[in-house]
Amino acid sequence: MKITLKTLVILVFGTGLIGLLGGCASDRAVVQQADEFNTTLDKAVIHDPQLESYFQRLGTRIIAGAKAYDAEASKKDENKWMFSKEMQFHLVNSKTLNAFTTGGEHMYIYNELFQQAKTEDELTAVMSHEYAHVYRRHVQQGMNRQYAIMGAAAAAGAAGYGLGGSEKGSEYAGLGAGVAAMAGQFVGMSYTRKDEAEADQYGFNFYTRAGWEPMKFGDFFQSMIEKGYDKGPEYLSDHPSLKSRLDLARQRAQSLPAGAEKWRRPDVASTSEFRQMQQRARDLGARLPDDKSLQQVQKLLTALPRSCLTPAIREDQKQAEQELLRDVDKQKKREKNSSASRSRARDREVISSGS
Repeated sequence: MKITLKTLVILVFGTGLIGLLGGCASDRAVVQQADEFNTTLDKAVIHDPQLESYFQRLGTRIIAGAKAYDAEASKKDENKWMFSKEMQFHLVNSKTLNAFTTGGEHMYIYNELFQQAKTEDELTAVMSHEYAHVYRRHVQQGMNRQYAIMGAAAAAGAAGYGLGGSEKGSEYAGLGAGVAAMAGQFVGMSYTRKDEAEADQYGFNFYTRAGWEPMKFGDFFQSMIEKGYDKGPEYLSDHPSLKSRLDLARQRAQSLPAGAEKWRRPDVASTSEFRQMQQRARDLGARLPDDKSLQQVQKLLTALPRSCLTPAIREDQKQAEQELLRDVDKQKKREKNSSASRSRARDREVISSGS
């Protein structure tokens, strides 16, 4: 599905401007934007009943763990929507190592991350971390920093409409607005080090209360360290180092309260079943079409913030962001040339009618 100019106007000015006037992005606005974003990413989602059921079961357990934690620590009525059964967990076909949430009722686990996870514990630790971004409203906070870019997204959509004219205006506007809106609302929105540290802390709480092995929460960090992902000085990064995140995860596991062992539950899938799920995702992902519209979605997926990684290895993300900006720039140039052509045509008509 395309993001049309009308949709974008509603999206940006119906939610973004309200947020500007109010000083912050509301939960309702973020949920609405997340739904709109999902229509764009749906092309890359691996729609398979078996895989969808598995990821939904994992997500449901994480939500239950978060709800249990919230009942102990927060008890805020405004958090109730986060524990809704409407929350969806999508496996997207991407070779990028990432997972991402739009802050509403959608979470995206990239197939590459799923394939690299050695165990269900590693996978659910990342998913719990992502859900903590929702719980702590980090997307809302990030959007508050990005409203100016959202205005630029609306302008890009209008430019696309001018390029397309009356016949193809919606199609061109959808392309221009879709690229710019995603860049404005999510691509340009990076989490802060404080956000990431909080997501680790709260994600650990959700993960353990959901019943997975506490000492394994940091295993995915360990795997990435072993693969050489923990590069660059921490003080230059908007993420804590993987080493520091691993150390904190182990400290938290060792500092659990007495009786925490009662939270433990069997994994949703056995080791062999987990491997079968990974193989199924590989096979299905290899058969997905690779048309132009999907390539554009893949570019968006690559450009999105890396919650589980450090900026030192984001070269593909930077390249995708640059390509998105070039796409918008090309559309603006086409619109300018098209406008000039239409102006010359009108001048010729005036001259012709006068003679």
